[in-house]
Amino acid sequence: MARRDFLRTLAAASAAAGLAPLSAEAVWRGDTGAASVSPTTGAPPPAARVPLPGVSLDGFAPVATFRDGDRTWRVLENLRHTDGDLVLTDGTQAVVIGKRTEATWDESDKPYLGLALAEIAVAGPDLLADRLLAKGQPDEDQVRRAAPPPASVLNPEDYYGRLPWTTFVGTRQCLDTMPVYTSGSTRGYHADQAFADLHDPKKVARRREGLLGGWLPAVHKVVPIDAERWYDVIVFADVDATDRFVVQTWHRTALVERGAMTRVVYGHSYPACPPRRQAPTADAFHAALLRFHDRWHAELADMAVATIPAPGWADMARYAFARELVVRPEGTYPKYGAVDRDYYGNEYDGFQDTFTSSLYANLEWGRFAQAAAVFDGYFTDFVQPDGMINMRGAEMGQFGLTLSLIARYVAYTGDVALCRKHRAKIQATAAILLELHDASLTLPAGDPGHGLIHGWNESDACLFPDPMLWWKPYFANSALAVRGLTDLAGAWSRIAPGDIATASHWTTRATALRERLVASVRASVRHDLKPPYVPPLPGVKRTFREALAAEHPSEQQWPHRAYAELLQADVLPDDLAHRVIDAMRGHGATSLGVVANIGPVDPKSRDILGFISYGYAQQLLRLDRVDEYLLFLYAHRYHGHTPGSWTAGEVTDIAGGMPLFCMPAQMTIPLLLRWAFVHDDSAGDTLHLGRAVPHAWWAGNHALSFDAAPTRWGRCSLQLLRSAGTLAATVVLPDAATPKEVWVTLRTPPQATRGAVRVDGAAVPVGDLRGEHIRLHGRPGQRIEVTLAFT
Repeated sequence: MARRDFLRTLAAASAAAGLAPLSAEAVWRGDTGAASVSPTTGAPPPAARVPLPGVSLDGFAPVATFRDGDRTWRVLENLRHTDGDLVLTDGTQAVVIGKRTEATWDESDKPYLGLALAEIAVAGPDLLADRLLAKGQPDEDQVRRAAPPPASVLNPEDYYGRLPWTTFVGTRQCLDTMPVYTSGSTRGYHADQAFADLHDPKKVARRREGLLGGWLPAVHKVVPIDAERWYDVIVFADVDATDRFVVQTWHRTALVERGAMTRVVYGHSYPACPPRRQAPTADAFHAALLRFHDRWHAELADMAVATIPAPGWADMARYAFARELVVRPEGTYPKYGAVDRDYYGNEYDGFQDTFTSSLYANLEWGRFAQAAAVFDGYFTDFVQPDGMINMRGAEMGQFGLTLSLIARYVAYTGDVALCRKHRAKIQATAAILLELHDASLTLPAGDPGHGLIHGWNESDACLFPDPMLWWKPYFANSALAVRGLTDLAGAWSRIAPGDIATASHWTTRATALRERLVASVRASVRHDLKPPYVPPLPGVKRTFREALAAEHPSEQQWPHRAYAELLQADVLPDDLAHRVIDAMRGHGATSLGVVANIGPVDPKSRDILGFISYGYAQQLLRLDRVDEYLLFLYAHRYHGHTPGSWTAGEVTDIAGGMPLFCMPAQMTIPLLLRWAFVHDDSAGDTLHLGRAVPHAWWAGNHALSFDAAPTRWGRCSLQLLRSAGTLAATVVLPDAATPKEVWVTLRTPPQATRGAVRVDGAAVPVGDLRGEHIRLHGRPGQRIEVTLAFT
């Protein structure tokens, strides 16, 4: 549930031993003890400099001049429109810092696609999703306009008398962050001291927001006055500052009129206080901006590179990793949230979801140094010798996901040394699951929970007067245990050569647990409901909606997590997985196609779950339910993040309120984008390429690509291009080994007729065609050209 609601509900109801943890920089240097991880394998860093002759400066206005070493830099800016580029040049090369802002208000003239919010909220079926999917692949802009965006309706009375912050800035090295409010003010510097209009909530409510350079953690706000005049606000953290907790900030607050800055005020952290503290000059601000730009490009130089012409998508993924470095003190220490006690307090630091979402996303985008630092730091500080976590409420399913991700870490990086460093704790984590399974086997054979892992599925269960109410056999607990034990067993021969018995034992136990799980899920399906209903745990008589209405509290609280994790584990047969998804969509467990934050039915809300719902989307993709996957992707972007500033909410309502930020929610879009282009099956046999690239992204003659994507078999790349009558895919197979199967997807454009498919100019055998999927054959690193003709 939303944190504020949870705290009200709760009130109404009444360091591990080991070696020193590693920093990302230490891993980068190769100083990992025995570990060795290459942070960069094939992915080139983004271009930070371009030749000046290639940059058009027509209509740009001079802004400042500064010196950097022995070079003089000029600053020019296109002020003819709100998203004009800012260019810094030394006369030979240039740094082009783009701008792209999004409206923070609701631009729809027909909210909720013409439906009433109360109707949407109380319905069993996901009415908005049904409408958005009625014609196949959803329309991205229609999804955006389907509900007010987060933080578009802010009433100070809902936030203890003051408007909330909507974003924040910081650096890797600082241990804290600085909130930025709707006006562009921070806790130390007030933009409305430069222009009083910025103190007016009504004027500021109609602002546009974005990030400099598309993804840099620098806030850009535009508050319009009329068609040719606006207030322009820039805020970013000082990357040169060495304060331990204090976030030093740079500010530019300007009035732009008819293509020129007619008044501009620069600031650094605090208002001027003569004679000691004077406002900085334009030169100092822009020199700091150049250093800020270069530092952040260097921070993310090891990322795989996605090229997506559709506005914002590739930047959104990159920004998530920059924000993670801002949120985590010194870039690596875990924090669930930022700024406020909820969720920056130390009581959240060991939250398993923070660890698993970070490790997963960093691995999928090739950020192996960061993945190693996150892995090592968590197992050093937050996993005890007996496998229990150093945090208040353990989630049983996340123990299994942790084991699965360790296996993925080994497969992607080859770094077995770090796993050996933590081998005892890894085995102790697996032992927790085995002991819980042993306990379940002592129950009578007729008990619904016999043979299924009991335990908390949600961490917050431990905060209630009787936490054992939720010590139950949620299907997700067993599902992720099966996934974790199976995957770790497959990697164990690399971590512990010769220890065949342990891996064999895990495999045997996982097989038995899976058989019992599948049988229990099948037996629990209620065919008397339409669509058939699948509960989150066996032995219950009520649906989760009925239970939440009648039981206070209910063992079926937080069913959203239980469903998402059950599907993420990918251990159910396809027919049962489809049934779970259909039940969720038909009985109130999704909102706008995203997993809903399920609570008692409320005609004023049908909230979206931002932070653990990606497992649901992952299963949609595995089952080739691509239209629903794309709806999830679009809805999560536009209704799970604030517009432009992209602050991700743990839970977001669909009425325009400001959600509580949490870091795991921010890592969702990177995962979804990566899988749309490149993903593998859970068995580790098959590589899928281009499976969920939407038709709309193919428009025009602009290439889409995902370069140097890490996989279990090495790095691979995919480029997609549409030209007249042809879709073309250029595939570079993984460079270290060949999967058992490789499939690339070329979906026929709407209203077109599918024609011949060719691979390297030759017709494709019928046996290598499966609908719109084409099987490829080749050696490691081979380049393959695939074309689809259409009319």
